[in-house]
Formats: sequence, structure tokens, C-alpha cells
Amino acid sequence: MSSSESSSDVAIRVEGLSKSYSISHNGAQPDSLRELLVKPFQRSTEGRSIETFWALKNVSFEVERGDVVGVIGRNGAGKSTLLKILSRVAEPTAGRASLHGRVGSLLEVGTGFHPELTGRENVYLNGAILGMGRKEIDSQFDSIVDFSGVEKFLDTPVKRYSSGMYVRLAFAVAAHLESEILILDEVLAVGDSTFQKKCLGKIQDVASNGGRTVLFVSHSMNSVLQLCNKAVYLQNGTVRATGPAAEVAGLYINDGMTNMSERIWSAEDAPGNEMARLLAVRVMNAKGEVSGDFTMTEPVILEMEFAVYEAGHTIAPVFHVFNEQGICMFSKGNTENKAWLDRHYEKGVYRARCVIPAPLFNDGGYNVTPIIVRDYNHILANVTEAIHFELHDDGSGRAGYTGPMMGVLRPAFDWDFEEISAGIVK
Repeated sequence: MSSSESSSDVAIRVEGLSKSYSISHNGAQPDSLRELLVKPFQRSTEGRSIETFWALKNVSFEVERGDVVGVIGRNGAGKSTLLKILSRVAEPTAGRASLHGRVGSLLEVGTGFHPELTGRENVYLNGAILGMGRKEIDSQFDSIVDFSGVEKFLDTPVKRYSSGMYVRLAFAVAAHLESEILILDEVLAVGDSTFQKKCLGKIQDVASNGGRTVLFVSHSMNSVLQLCNKAVYLQNGTVRATGPAAEVAGLYINDGMTNMSERIWSAEDAPGNEMARLLAVRVMNAKGEVSGDFTMTEPVILEMEFAVYEAGHTIAPVFHVFNEQGICMFSKGNTENKAWLDRHYEKGVYRARCVIPAPLFNDGGYNVTPIIVRDYNHILANVTEAIHFELHDDGSGRAGYTGPMMGVLRPAFDWDFEEISAGIVK
């Protein structure tokens, strides 16, 4: 991989980029405690097989100067591997990537920080790693500290920082120091919602006013659509699509709608135990169709299918719904349908359906964890974030307001007004 100045409008050029890893699979398992203890120190490869895993396969695309490009794809699609290669953290197996300009990157919380150094010292260390002189860092230092909000702890070793403080300072350094290319990997996944909105505003500012090129990995289509003018969609290590952000994000949503919104298990691998097992969970629209894409004014239907193998117990299907920041929006079991509340189930297969009325949530992505509980206290099945759905802002409830809508909810309430005096109040 090379980096050089270029007179062209291309800031990043990726050509036939591939990255492979070797994965070792153990053969026979140790039969005794002695074998289990000794095995880690043995170098023999007997009984072992080596698999080649391609994280990236022949990836090619170009990013023009001043573009804000979202890199999207499911977990394991190769997004982080791509950014590590572009940030010179990893070397490609084949192909090349050329970056024309100074690169600043934030791949994870505290990238480029030394835990024993203070926040102040790490600002200068990180700047030096990015190739900047002391005067250049001095000129931005106050802005970095003000943006990060960690002034009180500036002379404290960063090993004592919370993850939120870490990412605030790390993002502030990466965003304020004058690199021509800014590479960000899920930096908005940490920190509170106020700081995340602040980050989005800063990224928009450095791109539009500073003319910098931004490469931004996110699972939030709302953030990608709000921030990016173009997108690269990776699927199983290859480029599925590139182009305008709205078009690529739409393809991503349509491709994954069923996978995101429905999980079905066979009897052999169904979560649960000998009393009950979870067979399926899905998100549906008002038409009863499996869907992962909703507007603010559409109801969201959560459905669970489960099998009961031991009769005579009270079985409670429960849904936990989380937003993208991991905040539990609600935990809901059946307390409304009295015919099925406190019911002792017979053996059989059952379906439970919960309708979430609209409007309720703010726009963004939501993950659903289905749980089966016996006698209200004993968990039989629990699949963390089994399915996912997205709510898109359709302009409802804004009344002409164009800024970001604060809060995790956006419900509709009844309002009542009356004029209690006429004329001018003196």
C-alpha cells in the first residue's frame, strides 16, 4: 500500500484489495485433565486442519476528495478489515490501496492512546502519530478539549477514563487535527445521544467547510443517510454496490430485510430446553408481511413461535427491545390478553403476537431479544438481539421543525388549548 500526493480528484483508490487469514481447527478433544493442561504447550499439528478465510476478496472502488462515504454491511462483511488496511494497521494479502493526503483514523475507542499518559499528553502523542507538529496541535488544543468535555480530567491518565470519556477525547483529536482523510469505525456506537449528534455535526462541518474526505463505518442507516453523500456496501468480503448513499442504503435494507427481521430455528438447534423451545421470531408490518423497514406512522408487529414439550406450566413469551445505543426501550410480556395470562399450557406449538402502536419510537434502528419464561421466574430461552428493524423519519410530528428530534421516543399526545383572556396582557 502506498500514500502519495496526487493532482487528481481521487483521495482514495482501492484496487483488487484482498485480505486472508489462516484459521486453525483442532482435531480430537483431550480425554483427560492432564491432556487438557498440556495441550496448549504442544506444537504438534497432528489432527489439526488449517482453513483460509478471506475477509476481503478483490475489493475495488474510488473515493473523491471532499466526499463523505459510508461503509455499510452486516457483521463479518469486511468493513473493519478494510479500514485497518487503509489506516496502515494491517497489510493486504493482494491488491493495493492508495491514499492521497494525510490520514487520521479512529478505529476503536482510544486508538493511538497510551493508557499511562494523561489526556493532555495523549493529545500531543496522537497528533504526532498523525504527522503533525507541536505548533499545529497547539493551535487546535483548546478546541479539542472544549469539544471533548474532559477538561476536568485532562491531567489524569486515560486508563482511568470511562469508555465514554475515551471516545470523546479520541474523536475530538481525530476530527480537529488537520488530516485530509478521516477514517472512522463505529465511533458513534459509544457515548450518549447528545455527544453522538455532536459528532455527526462535526463530521458534516469538517467535510463541507474543511473539504476533507471522510470514510465512515456504521450499522445505522439513519446516520449514513444523514451524514454521507455516497456509500460502499460490502457483502461477504466483496463489493455489493457503490453509489449515492440513499440508493446503496436502500439496497442494503432490501437485501437484508428478511434476514434482519426473521429468525427460524429447526427442532435440533432451537433455543430452549426440554420444557419449551423458541422456533421462530419475526418483525411484521400491518399487512402481516415480514419487514425490517418502517416509517414513524406504521405499527410494528413482533411475533414469536414456540413449542411446549412439558404440560402444566405458565409460559410467558417476552420481547426486550433495544435502540442502537443499547438502551432498553421496553421489556414486554403479555399482561393485556387475560385469556392467556396465567394460562397453564398443554403440549403443542404456539404463536404469540405483540402490536407496537405508532407513533412511539424516534427514528433509528432497534434490536429485539425474544425470551421464553416459565412460571414468571425461570428463563427457558433467550436469544440476544435476534432480529432488527429500522424506523425512518417520514416528517411526521415535526410541524415544520427541521433539526434533530431529541429523545428516544417520539409519541403523539393529545393537546388541549383554551384562551383564558382576550386582548393585550399588561
